[in-house]
Amino acid sequence: MTTFWNDRRVVVTGAGGFIGSHLVERLASAGADVTAFVRYNSLNQAGFLDSIASEMSVHVKHGDITDLETVRSVVRGADTVFHLAALVGIPYSYVHPTEVVEANTNGTLNVLIAGRDAAVRRVVITSTSEVYGSAVFTPMNEDHPKQPQSPYAASKIAADALALSFHRSFALGVSIVRPFNTYGPRQSDRAIIPTIAAQALSGAEEILLGNLRPRRDLTFVTDTVEGFVAIAESDRTVGLEINLGSGKSISVGELAERIVRLAGSSADVRQDEERVRPETSEVRELVADATRARELVGWEPRVTLDDGLRLVLDWVAGNRALYDPSSYRI
Repeated sequence: MTTFWNDRRVVVTGAGGFIGSHLVERLASAGADVTAFVRYNSLNQAGFLDSIASEMSVHVKHGDITDLETVRSVVRGADTVFHLAALVGIPYSYVHPTEVVEANTNGTLNVLIAGRDAAVRRVVITSTSEVYGSAVFTPMNEDHPKQPQSPYAASKIAADALALSFHRSFALGVSIVRPFNTYGPRQSDRAIIPTIAAQALSGAEEILLGNLRPRRDLTFVTDTVEGFVAIAESDRTVGLEINLGSGKSISVGELAERIVRLAGSSADVRQDEERVRPETSEVRELVADATRARELVGWEPRVTLDDGLRLVLDWVAGNRALYDPSSYRI
């Protein structure tokens, strides 16, 4: 059986990371000729692709998203580019804003230039719900005001604006995917759910977190990946920003209690002041209106929160070496 992706040359940047590695698997299984672009390191490691690339005939290319000529060489001849490479740590962006802008904004500009020059059919840009800041109204559709509350969010707003400008100026087939808080196996303990899971599974008596009040809209990684794929396949999504989210929110404190219960733990959940973000930088509530995704490509999340959390707990339990419940990573 042929599929849309059969033998299409596809480039995924940030391919060794959490969402990127799941997307590579999905595209390779659909018959795409996938080039996985990962940041060079002296160990020549490709993140989570190390265990799956050879099995799925994925071509791994090492380099730096901030080097235009490298990006051009990787993108040349591609039908579709999924751009996920980014520095995503919000606390990290407080300390290293220049590096974050170089990677997230200038890196995206390089992908857009390379895509334009190579006449790529579609460039799918990965945005973030953080661009909206704290909710002015909920659920938040794509017309919600953009309110950067961290250097990270500002870098992504700039990247999204560049992408739309390349569509309008050069007719580049750009689509912007805006996931709301994706979670799942392979996510680092920089993120809230694996942080809670690692502590709950460690036998700790207390779960130490930052602010417990913010509310988030959570989507399991396979659902997010299906959104990426559907948006890339459809001509109706060109030139648009498209939210991916459940339309439901849960507070960090409620989420922690839920994970503790599913882990069979009796630990108390406590706020750790070291982990609390600056008050005006903390996004209070994110809730997606994903009507556009539903109407344009028929996308809806399928994995329930409890089912997804169980899968994360299973992953963390089976990969203890990746998670240090005693550390706080920015």
